[in-house]
Amino acid sequence: MIRFGIGYDVHKLAPNRKLILGGVEIEHTLGLEAHSDGDVLIHAIIDALLGAATLGDIGQHFPMTPEFKNISSVELLKRTCELVKAKGYSIGNVDSIIVAQKPKLAPHILEMRKRLAEVLQIELDAVSVKAKTEEGLGFTGTEQGIAAYSVASLEK
Repeated sequence: MIRFGIGYDVHKLAPNRKLILGGVEIEHTLGLEAHSDGDVLIHAIIDALLGAATLGDIGQHFPMTPEFKNISSVELLKRTCELVKAKGYSIGNVDSIIVAQKPKLAPHILEMRKRLAEVLQIELDAVSVKAKTEEGLGFTGTEQGIAAYSVASLEK
């Protein structure tokens, strides 16, 4: 059996925060405001995995409590993988899009893919990350925030 899930996340850009996407710190003047480290890419992947396994969403498993304050999203993804595996699934692949006007993300895509493949314990070829701008339109285009979309497949 193959199942699919869709994930989405968005966070506002803010000063005095690190910009972390796909578990990779990226040099930028702004970072993502969030209860955790704000990694929208990993958050979207988590929701895609949880959705495919019918395990709810990221807020149900990792609420805005002191336990998760400033936690690395990589740690949340590891815990999500454990939940998915406990339900008898293995991860097939992940396909994601990051929507950001700046910074330029193309130079970081391979590093993000490698980090995600390592955490997800799947082949690099099973992890796709793409970056898009919105040509100056919307909240991402005006650099107010960054969004990410993801689709994941699970096999049983």
